[in-house]
Amino acid sequence: MFRKFATMLAATTALALSAPALAQERPDDLTELPPVPTDYEPDRLPWGDYDFTGTWPIEPINNGHILFQRPAAYGDRFWVTDEEFERRLAAARGNDGNFTQANESGIGAGGTTGLEQWFLDTDWAKSTAMLVSPADGQLPDLTPHARELFEAGRSGWVPGQGYDWVDDFDSWDRCVSRGFPASMYPFRYNNGIRVFQSPGYVTIMLEMLGTRVVKIYDSEEEARAAKWDERTEAWMGNSRGWWDGRTLVIETTNIVSGDSATENVYERSASPLNMATQFTGTTTVPAFNTVPMSTEAMTVERLTMTGPNTIIHELTYSDPQVYVEPWTTRLAWVRDDDYQFFEYACHEGNYMPRDYISASRAQQERIAQGLEEPVTAENDDRSRFAQPFDHDPGTGPRPGFGGPPPPPPSDDEADPAEG
Repeated sequence: MFRKFATMLAATTALALSAPALAQERPDDLTELPPVPTDYEPDRLPWGDYDFTGTWPIEPINNGHILFQRPAAYGDRFWVTDEEFERRLAAARGNDGNFTQANESGIGAGGTTGLEQWFLDTDWAKSTAMLVSPADGQLPDLTPHARELFEAGRSGWVPGQGYDWVDDFDSWDRCVSRGFPASMYPFRYNNGIRVFQSPGYVTIMLEMLGTRVVKIYDSEEEARAAKWDERTEAWMGNSRGWWDGRTLVIETTNIVSGDSATENVYERSASPLNMATQFTGTTTVPAFNTVPMSTEAMTVERLTMTGPNTIIHELTYSDPQVYVEPWTTRLAWVRDDDYQFFEYACHEGNYMPRDYISASRAQQERIAQGLEEPVTAENDDRSRFAQPFDHDPGTGPRPGFGGPPPPPPSDDEADPAEG
């Protein structure tokens, strides 16, 4: 009898421990952003650290088209309404229904599997965007100097720009790095994240161009004191971590600094945000991968397990020489240990820069001979990279495919939380 009671008590305790994941549910006030709950207690590893090991792909964020910046249709809300969420579910259901298996050569795969269920199981999937600060869901302005560097920058994505040498390409074009923190956000593909732990270390393996080894210290003070000398930089920066209760905190500094305007490839940085990261679209930032990065750039990440299969990842980026204020994102990592990683062999056989240079030089010669019109930002098809790649189905039909999305609510309309 006692054993049965103990079993029932253990089951009740387990339910109580997993219940805090419900605290991430959408609040009644859709303009409110509750703090990440910290009362779920993960299992511990033999040396005492909380166990975050596993595979946590963020591919569903890409497939579900939850954007980086908040679409205007959502106004000042952090959360979607029931009607908007149903539109997301319908789109996910359609994507799952379009799934086709690739052939033996790996060609022909289409659609998704499990996307609708991810939306149903993931409370964060009712967020209006990844960006939660500033509160309007939009990136802060660039400083005047950073704006000049951004506009003068060169990459494979800038309309009207020719290609004459490798300094006309960014670090991602050259298969060096997507940059940091850009690498922590969804791309078109290869969005796997895998976490390994050993005594004193957490390793975060990214499927596309990056592995981070984070040394864990006994306190925040020790971690910050261990910062590298500013002359030492790395593409993924110098990451030092510590435990704040059940939350893993990681501070990263010493990220490769520079800009995309210099002709010295050894003084070029990666953009802190990659243009292929989903966003609502702008003719300025973060298009083109030319946002500079100063020596003051740093991030603070907070990883918190809110249940056995979910980590909430918060990241605050600050660079006072580039952005007029810090910005913060919050997104969900959902466990999928069946997700498979394959080698991301990008640099091997990367003949793209060579071919672009050869073709561009030939084109410039034709232009000089009057055989071809000069390429400008207006007639270059790369201008499409300043527009949104993705459309959040929660906002309604994609513009041009059944009408524009609904406008943001006016002050005279009812409180969106009531919808």
